[in-house]
Amino acid sequence: MATLANITHRDPDILSGSLVFVGTRVPVRSLFDYLEGGESLDEFLHQFPSVKREFAIAVLDAAYETVAADANIA
Repeated sequence: MATLANITHRDPDILSGSLVFVGTRVPVRSLFDYLEGGESLDEFLHQFPSVKREFAIAVLDAAYETVAADANIA
């Protein structure tokens, strides 16, 4: 299973240090923007074919785990 350290990358020379999917110039933020805008994961992957499905799902899973952990504290 992929971990965030293996699927995301931050480099000051790539998009001013924005968090991107490894091997791409696609910001992780774009995934959330697409979903927030009502687009599907499939549409995001169609528009950004360099992003692997498993990487996008791993980012979403990590976000879910973070939110769920915070919810359990409250």
